[in-house]
Amino acid sequence: MKQRVISAALAAAFLAAPVAALAQETDLAKRVEQLAAELEQVKAELAAQRAQAAAAVASNAPAQPAAAAPAPAAIAATTPDTVFSGYGEVNYNHPVRNASGAQTDLRRAVIGVQHRFDEKTKVVAEFEWEHAIASASDSGESAVEQMYVEREFNNGLRGKAGLFLMPVGLLNQNHEPTAYYGVERNFVETAIIPTTWREAGVGLSGEFGEGFAWDAGLTTGFDLTKWDAASGEGRESPLGAIHQEGQLAKSRDLQLHGALNWRGYPGLLVGGSVFTGKAGHATTDFSANDARVTLAELHTRYTPGAWDLSALWAYGRISNTEALNATFVGNPTPVPSSFAGWYLQAAYKLWQNADFSLSPFARFESFDTARTYAQLPAGLGVPSAPYERVATVGANLMVAQGVVLKADYQKFRQDKSLDRVNLGVGFSY
Repeated sequence: MKQRVISAALAAAFLAAPVAALAQETDLAKRVEQLAAELEQVKAELAAQRAQAAAAVASNAPAQPAAAAPAPAAIAATTPDTVFSGYGEVNYNHPVRNASGAQTDLRRAVIGVQHRFDEKTKVVAEFEWEHAIASASDSGESAVEQMYVEREFNNGLRGKAGLFLMPVGLLNQNHEPTAYYGVERNFVETAIIPTTWREAGVGLSGEFGEGFAWDAGLTTGFDLTKWDAASGEGRESPLGAIHQEGQLAKSRDLQLHGALNWRGYPGLLVGGSVFTGKAGHATTDFSANDARVTLAELHTRYTPGAWDLSALWAYGRISNTEALNATFVGNPTPVPSSFAGWYLQAAYKLWQNADFSLSPFARFESFDTARTYAQLPAGLGVPSAPYERVATVGANLMVAQGVVLKADYQKFRQDKSLDRVNLGVGFSY
């Protein structure tokens, strides 16, 4: 009976794998390994009992009871307490209309460490380097991407505190190069959702019903006083221009977030999230202390057989910016009142053998980082920009499940000078 229970638990774990496999969650792998170790222990115990019984029959002696199997906690203690992980990528971008603009970049290298204090308590940390070199005179960056402590309670509830990734969209929490199609991360989940978006605070998560999972928390938010109307940073990503990333983060105004996902059908994920909080932090002489940042998104992913289909829609809003934008008159980048985007993507595993798998894909996305502006007197405002539409076609070649070679072509509808061919190599472990 115990073997059947453990086998059922293993089966349930592997049924959830189609979505989680791409993310390669260390914690899930640890639980599966723990269950597998327990199953092997039970098998060994049953084999010993059968052998002892056979010997007892042969000698007409009563069989002695076998030693009790170790408790799950004892088995867990035999697994590594500290686990290292990592990922990285090197990309090559070749503009079609400007060959002199071709460049190669070690986009990022990340080292992760997870340590378990016991079977219910762990600390997770990730350290990232971008663009190969980080110094005062270089474009590189060194950052702590995550660092939080998580505790699992007896009722399945999990709580965490520290710096952690926001549970938003399909990419923000699962952004390893082996987990997405294409050389570059999609525009909607970088320009509208500022992947990788992390905040410092506390969070709770759990499961209920048939396949439902939820996340909620209270964290630091955005700092609108960082907005630079003279630069183009806000046009690239409005929220990326004002996020704080846990660096001396202003915390007068905090942010609430909630996310809900459903995985009640094999291979299907449907979910969404909402984030909201003020961004002025009661700053002296700042004209937008009542400004509120809100971001909402819906996403789905379906993996029937060799297909991998996904879609995402995101909408952001920054309220009460009229007075602030009046101080930016004459600058090219006022604060937008709304920004939005969506994409559709389809991939197909065309070929696979023991070591390789080839998956062509196509993605179409539409996004606008300055969809609308708060109204200003005629002649003083900046007109909203049209939606940029990008079509991407390419393929991922997976090597040994931990290495991916990528190639794609991207066609831009509005700014055709951005059309480009991309090549990349990435890994995760």
